Amino acid sequence: MSSNEPVRNEYLDQVREQQQRVEVDLKARKVMVPAQNQMAPRAARAAFAMAPRETPGNAVDVRITGYWRWKTVVVPPNAYVVHTRRGHTQPLHIGLGVSFRFDPATDSFLVVPGAMQTILINAHCICRELQGLLVQGYVQWIIEDFGTAYKKLDFTDAEDPMRVVNVQLREQAEAAIKDKVATMSIDAVLSDKQPIIEELTARLRHVAEGVGGSDKGLGLRIVTVQIKEAVVSSARLWESLQKPFRAERERVARLATLEAEEAISHRELEVEQERQRTRLESDSELATLRARKDAEAYDRDQSERLRRQQREEEDTRKLAVEQQQSALQAVELQKARLAVEAELTKLKQELEAAQRKREALTTVEVLDTERAATNRQAKAELELLENRQRILNGLSTANLQARLVELLPSIAEKLPQPQELRSVTIGGGAGVQEGQALTTLVAQMMALVGAMRPEGEPTSSGQVERRAE
Repeated sequence: MSSNEPVRNEYLDQVREQQQRVEVDLKARKVMVPAQNQMAPRAARAAFAMAPRETPGNAVDVRITGYWRWKTVVVPPNAYVVHTRRGHTQPLHIGLGVSFRFDPATDSFLVVPGAMQTILINAHCICRELQGLLVQGYVQWIIEDFGTAYKKLDFTDAEDPMRVVNVQLREQAEAAIKDKVATMSIDAVLSDKQPIIEELTARLRHVAEGVGGSDKGLGLRIVTVQIKEAVVSSARLWESLQKPFRAERERVARLATLEAEEAISHRELEVEQERQRTRLESDSELATLRARKDAEAYDRDQSERLRRQQREEEDTRKLAVEQQQSALQAVELQKARLAVEAELTKLKQELEAAQRKREALTTVEVLDTERAATNRQAKAELELLENRQRILNGLSTANLQARLVELLPSIAEKLPQPQELRSVTIGGGAGVQEGQALTTLVAQMMALVGAMRPEGEPTSSGQVERRAE
């Protein structure tokens, strides 16, 4: 941008645009009846008029029934209506939710919503420091005296009967806010909005309700006025306004941090001192206790050493006494031992003499015993021989022969095997020969037995001879 070009005033442009928009909003939008509808046949328009219908483009749900000049307007209970007729200076019907007969040729009516209206306000203001502020708020109002309101206010907008009234009240509210903000500082506007609310309420009530005069105002009642927010238009100014608070908060936070750190450091120092003091006291108590324990141990060791020394001395004395007693006892024992040895020597000598005497006696007794045993053995042998001889003397020839027959197999087994056998038979018959052979065999066996018998042993014939003797 060159230096010769004029600087553009954005705020002035914004004000001009807003002014143009207000002028447009203040103009009521009428319902235009198309020309083709006016040129329509009368019969068609009459049929259309006979059917129940709503008012075209009206914000209030109004029903019109009937046909031609005998119609009825049905008004909802939450809407105000005023009904006028040609030739009458006063309305025929006026009030809230009033329905009536309607003649299109002579009558006219106006229906207005009876609900509470809310106006949103965005006022671009200049404060005392010549800084731009955006004040946002809202106003709620309601119709209190419709007989006054329909005469002084424009409710002819077909789409929104309240639009023009809301625009007028909004403009008055913005003007009041701008006047009040212009006398206040930026800090006062941002911190306390109550003066703006009081000023705005007073002005709107004076205009709408006519407070303080005979005039009833516009027949409206202001329900509530509130300021929602006040915003600084310049971002840099907003940051500058916040800097002191932020700096103060940072200072307070930093001081709080420093105080906390100082308190923590002080507390840590106290805790450390208390810990050191406790440690020193504990060390001192431990040292005292250790010294007391060492002293007790030393005293105990000294007492034990003294007790042991005394015990050793006492034991030494006792040992000396015992040694003396032992020496005396040893002497006495030596004397007793010598006496015992003398006695033992004497006894030994006596014992040896007795032993020699006993041995002599024992030798004689042994000899006597041996002789007696020899005599008994000889006697037993004699008795055995006598018994055997008696048995042998008691044997007969038949018994001997039977015994010999029994022993023949064993005798035959022990005899040497003959190399050859020669038999000579002399005599008569076979029976005699067999008897003689048997007798001869027996005689031979008897001779063999006699030859095998030891010398001195008597034969059977000797036994017979002894028995005969």
